[in-house]
Amino acid sequence: MSETHIRPVPFRGGGFRPVAKRGVGLIVFVTLLALIEWGTRTGWISNLTLPQPSDVAMTLVDLARSGMLWTHLAPSLSRLAVGAVLGVSAGIGVGILIGLFSHVRAGLIPLVAALFPIPKIALLPLFVIWFGIDEASKYALIALGTFTPTVVATYGAVDNVDRTLIRMGQSFGLSWLSIVRKIVLPGALPGILSGMRVSIAIGIILLVAAEMLGAEFGIGAYILQAGALYDLERLFAGVVILSALGVLTSWVIGRLETRLLRWRT
Repeated sequence: MSETHIRPVPFRGGGFRPVAKRGVGLIVFVTLLALIEWGTRTGWISNLTLPQPSDVAMTLVDLARSGMLWTHLAPSLSRLAVGAVLGVSAGIGVGILIGLFSHVRAGLIPLVAALFPIPKIALLPLFVIWFGIDEASKYALIALGTFTPTVVATYGAVDNVDRTLIRMGQSFGLSWLSIVRKIVLPGALPGILSGMRVSIAIGIILLVAAEMLGAEFGIGAYILQAGALYDLERLFAGVVILSALGVLTSWVIGRLETRLLRWRT
């Protein structure tokens, strides 16, 4: 009797799941830096337009060695953390209420729609009048800037939860609170976390704007000082720090997604 060969059938359920390709992003980034370095050294790119990446790296090293890097970075991280926590937590709470209750939706969606398109940077002078030129006005600006996109992302995520799952929970006799806790909130979580990425990025932009007005220390103040002196190496060093801050926050949210959304795999 011949031996039967069993051929395994590949799993077909994950065909549209993103697959991590380690190293590809790093290769693209290093290649771009190498091209800029080559262009600035050979004269194809004017040093008045872009500084040499190696000079920017040396500026960052000098900042770290002198201790000025942390002197500027610490207040920026504090302002971003306080403002973003206030804005995002309030935005998630209000967004969930809008998604769950029709009266709240009818009352607050017009208000959110009116606030959302306002450039928050334009409100900075008003916040300075209200809260003073110290930290409170910076916290308020970042909080408002992260609040509105978080609200929109959250109630949109709640609205997009599969209604078939909700009806199934009702058919099994689950209470309203159980449906919210076990079906609605887990189903909305991917959209909420995705909205947080956008909100934190907006918060970083507003952080720089707030620090350019009345801040002695901070990444925004550092960039403003470098721009006033037309010191491109220092200016781009500040931009690199902001970019690294954005990558770090995106990585943290990505780790949260991996931990909280294991049920999707």
